[in-house]
Amino acid sequence: MRHAIIAAVLALGFAAPGAADVTIKQTTSGKGLGMSGTTTGTTFIKGAKMRTDLVTGDTTRSTVFDLDAQKMYSFDSKKKEADVYDLGALQADMGKGVDVAAMKATITPNGQTKSIDGKTATGYDMAISVPAAFGGSGEMSMTINLTGPVWIVKGGPGSADWVNFYKQAATKGFIFGDPRAAKASPGQAKAMVEMYRQMAELGGIAYETQVDIKIDGSGPMAGLMAKMGGVSSTSTVTAVSAGPLADDLFAAPAGYKLRERK
Repeated sequence: MRHAIIAAVLALGFAAPGAADVTIKQTTSGKGLGMSGTTTGTTFIKGAKMRTDLVTGDTTRSTVFDLDAQKMYSFDSKKKEADVYDLGALQADMGKGVDVAAMKATITPNGQTKSIDGKTATGYDMAISVPAAFGGSGEMSMTINLTGPVWIVKGGPGSADWVNFYKQAATKGFIFGDPRAAKASPGQAKAMVEMYRQMAELGGIAYETQVDIKIDGSGPMAGLMAKMGGVSSTSTVTAVSAGPLADDLFAAPAGYKLRERK
């Protein structure tokens, strides 16, 4: 779950100047569910494909997202095997425990600006809530809340490519994170999808994003989640470069054993 949340925040907070092929580096700090300290990450975007590399100690964990194929590939630098997930099937399963019609989402200007990486970023306040029933049971109902400030740079190079990628992802209900975590917490996963859509609608690029995740509810599962505490992550772009990326960067390395996962 810890790595799934960091990967999701990495996927959300990237800038994308330049052409459709972009490389972005950023740092992410967080707390909750065992998260502490600062993690470095890199994302590569090529058309409808994206790869995130998350460095933890001497291990690099990589995830490749293919919007057109509705596939996700997950592997790390220590093993010669990769997990493959069919995200189309996952999205169908997730819909059973989430009341999408009751979802509430707003991203509103807060009147603030600040400089990030030499660029002027406009501040927005994000608030998203999604009712969910754990395991489809009304007795295990809860509400997933995502809040926090988002700092957007508009009109920069690559904005159109960035917006296009995330609009496609949101339209397809794409999940950026561990599918196992999405199955266990479909409400949180749906909330993240809505957050991507709202971000894309702003027409700019997120240079800094803070996400606070909290669970409300009266059932036993909500109580357990409340005892575990909330999760908070902040991501900030540190470097951006534009230029052609090789196709094989968006696939499992040659020689890796592929394992189909559900």
